[in-house]
Amino acid sequence: MGSCRHPNDVWTRYQGWRRVSARIAMLALALIASLPGALKAAPEGQLTWGVHFTLAPTWFDPAETSSMITPFVVMYALHDAMVKPMPDKPLAPSLAESWTVSEDGMVYEFNLRAGLKFHNGEPVTAADVKFSYERYRGTSAQLMKDRVASVDTPDARRIRFNLKAPWPDFLTFYGSATGAGWIVPKAYVEKVGEEGYKRAPIGAGPYKFVSFTPGVELVFEAFEQYWRKVPNVKRLVLKVIPEESTRLAALKRGEIDIAYSIRGELAEELQRTPGLALKPVVLHGTFWLYFADQWDPKSPWHDPRVRKAASLAMDYKTINQALTLGHSLINGSIIPDSFEHYWQPPEPVFDLVQAKKLLAEAGFPKGFDGGDYYCDASYANLGEAVLDNLRAAGIRVNLRPLERAAFFKGYSEKKFKNLIQGSSGAFGNTATRMETFVIKDGAYSYGGYPELDELYRKQAVELDPKKRTEMLHKMQQLVHEKTMYAPIWQLALVNGVGPKVGESGLGLISRFAYSGPYEDVTLKAK
Repeated sequence: MGSCRHPNDVWTRYQGWRRVSARIAMLALALIASLPGALKAAPEGQLTWGVHFTLAPTWFDPAETSSMITPFVVMYALHDAMVKPMPDKPLAPSLAESWTVSEDGMVYEFNLRAGLKFHNGEPVTAADVKFSYERYRGTSAQLMKDRVASVDTPDARRIRFNLKAPWPDFLTFYGSATGAGWIVPKAYVEKVGEEGYKRAPIGAGPYKFVSFTPGVELVFEAFEQYWRKVPNVKRLVLKVIPEESTRLAALKRGEIDIAYSIRGELAEELQRTPGLALKPVVLHGTFWLYFADQWDPKSPWHDPRVRKAASLAMDYKTINQALTLGHSLINGSIIPDSFEHYWQPPEPVFDLVQAKKLLAEAGFPKGFDGGDYYCDASYANLGEAVLDNLRAAGIRVNLRPLERAAFFKGYSEKKFKNLIQGSSGAFGNTATRMETFVIKDGAYSYGGYPELDELYRKQAVELDPKKRTEMLHKMQQLVHEKTMYAPIWQLALVNGVGPKVGESGLGLISRFAYSGPYEDVTLKAK
């Protein structure tokens, strides 16, 4: 005679199987989540950007990063950094999952994430991090090497920077204001050489290099083993279209999906076009007139009254409305308003009468020939507007637009005279901007003033935040009082976005000029 199970026994076993099944399901989900993209949605489709400048191979190599934001349009795709600006975080852990600072401020130790890979499958190690720092030769390279005593690699995932003295800005310089913390593969660079690396760069970023056709386009493909996430879009194309109306026409025809820098009447036309969206983004990017000859006693620009006259001659609000539909900020400084230690100067004034009066007092009642006005060709229309303002005051200058890479090369090599329409959208803080553009030995400084150099030296080692801010405020006041620069604006880059785009990435990283992070951009669902 068969036995009969008690109903309670059956129920108990049923409950037990439910718990086991739930655990199995949770383990399966955890396993899927841990896989490097194999079971996740694969990247699909293509997004194409129309960029407003000619792409240069120097931007493929973090070692050559200049003090402008342009190289990062490539670096955020191809490369990754130990720490870097990201959405909602001015310095986010990236290749480094964490870092510590010693109590005396002399030692910074970084810990790499486990399982990081370069695009060729090789692991990212502490040796690559040390190599990338030591071969760095871009902006502020000498400053960093003067302040870092040594770099140690206790093991494959730990890197230790030993400073010569406490330096409050080490992480800002290493993590945002320079390319020193963006990592390249040591073995590969040594194998192919410096020029070979630019021809076929390999990084650890969310996108792999596919091809580069000079003057035409740069193509990337998704790297599905990227540590942060699998990119959404399979293929990214940066298409070189320097002419503004051509970029807009390409956007209208659907040949590109995002058009950078559409200004003035073309921006108004874009706003009226069904299916297209205007996307202005205010940047860290300040623009200015730099008086390269202000230290030459024989130059009219040596007289501060002449420099002040040029500043008063600029009709800031009209230029802003005409070119960026009023979206740019007139902040009166070469320092972005979002930077730590920013000092708010008096509001810039447009006063043509006072400008002419100052010129007369300086010995130029009928004006004078101010020489050449150098600028980045992609902002020649801004130069034309300022040039017209200067002529109205009696200052006659000749516009000299140059391709972006050539312009910044000439600027940094101190080859220009008279007037330079300079700019920088680089990450950092007030001290990093001062180091590059104000102190005597700055990368883009044609001269300096002893009191400014002394204040910079003191603030660099001051550990009291309040005292340091006071020093940096004083530096900005002196730059303003001397009219060392005539600030124009803090640019709002006015962009166009086409109908295929879901997330453009514009504005996700605070004050960043371009789309980013690239792994977050999306196409609209079909």
